Amino acid sequence: MSKVVLDAYAVLALIENETGSEIVESYLADEKAEIFLSVISLGEIYYILMRRKSQQAADELVSIIQMDESVRIIEATWPVVRKAATVKARGGLSYADSFVVSLALEHDAVLVTGDPEILAVSKQIHFKLSWLGT
Repeated sequence: MSKVVLDAYAVLALIENETGSEIVESYLADEKAEIFLSVISLGEIYYILMRRKSQQAADELVSIIQMDESVRIIEATWPVVRKAATVKARGGLSYADSFVVSLALEHDAVLVTGDPEILAVSKQIHFKLSWLGT
């Protein structure tokens, strides 16, 4: 079973049909894949959609994600926050990005993103990466 972490970039690329959306689609279509999404990433997706479209669009997408049984939303419990803070302390990442990197490390999962900050840090902190960018 493959393990995959989606960040906000990956989900937004999918819904906006941007570069790399087909990669995200293939992970979601794989019934053997275990898909993780940080609740922090869900919050990022929500506020970005509110800015780009509307609160209604953001609410609708979050509801769809929450009902999707193939996506496991990881809550921000203290142990999760502590691991993310440890990654953040190394430098080079936003606080939100530190959650997805720590999640990928914890589950030995492939992190699916097109975020340049994460790509840069992947050279110092070793984790599996599926790059959506150009």
